Amino acid sequence: MSPVPCDNNAGLKDKIDEYAEVLRTEAHTLGQHGLTEREFYQSGLFRGAIERIRGQFSATMREKREFVKHVLNFMQDGGFIADWESASEANRHDYMVRLNTGRMAGIELKGGLDGNNTTIFERPTRAEEFILWSVASNPTGGQKHNVWSGIHTRLSAEIISTKKQVDGLLVWDWLCGGLSRHCPKLERKDQEPIAVGPFLLPAPCIYLFPVTIPDPRTNPRPRVHRLEEVELLKAFYDAFGGTEGYLHTVEFAVSYKGRDVVRETVIKRGNVTVRKSAPTPIKRA
Repeated sequence: MSPVPCDNNAGLKDKIDEYAEVLRTEAHTLGQHGLTEREFYQSGLFRGAIERIRGQFSATMREKREFVKHVLNFMQDGGFIADWESASEANRHDYMVRLNTGRMAGIELKGGLDGNNTTIFERPTRAEEFILWSVASNPTGGQKHNVWSGIHTRLSAEIISTKKQVDGLLVWDWLCGGLSRHCPKLERKDQEPIAVGPFLLPAPCIYLFPVTIPDPRTNPRPRVHRLEEVELLKAFYDAFGGTEGYLHTVEFAVSYKGRDVVRETVIKRGNVTVRKSAPTPIKRA
């Protein structure tokens, strides 16, 4: 089974591949460059334009931050959270949220989780809760691989090795439930997408992490948070119609194998194991 319930639209990827081939072979017919076909492809104009567009997409967080702003404003207006603020660029976290009980929660915004950037974060000292939020805006990105790689390969190693407490993970963006990413939650009769600004959103995918840091000697298999213990994730759950059948728990079990520290990762959805690792040595650069 998959660590995420959604599926990418394979047909969309085929259409993208087809369009990319047409663009590659017919690019010289576009625009007013004044070059012959041979001159166009020898000039580097096409490659340069592609690299410029690619850089513009990868370098900006504006689209992701706009999405988060709409979501947090919706939650504040609905009374699910009290207030929120964006952190400065000097911090290795992105948002602070004041919850209705007065507790403070920190959010670190990530893209797809299969990359070294997943492990770059610091829990704010004033945060009583801390979560990561994956906004994976690539319509053909492999969510199944990204989520498993992010949780098992990267986050488990970072949490265990550096003793960084992470209370949970949100995997959710504007592609969920759209043409490029099928969401089975919307097939339920009691589930309708919720309008948030320009977006129509299904309930988010929520992952609850262990309450404490795993340690092979003193804390080899810590228990996982209950939803009500992470007030921020409970607020997302309540605001967007979450259901227990799509609530995930993430267990980390650590031990020694010779001189190596190894960890097992188990992801459950609705109390059913959807992915489990073998004991894997922790290897960090």
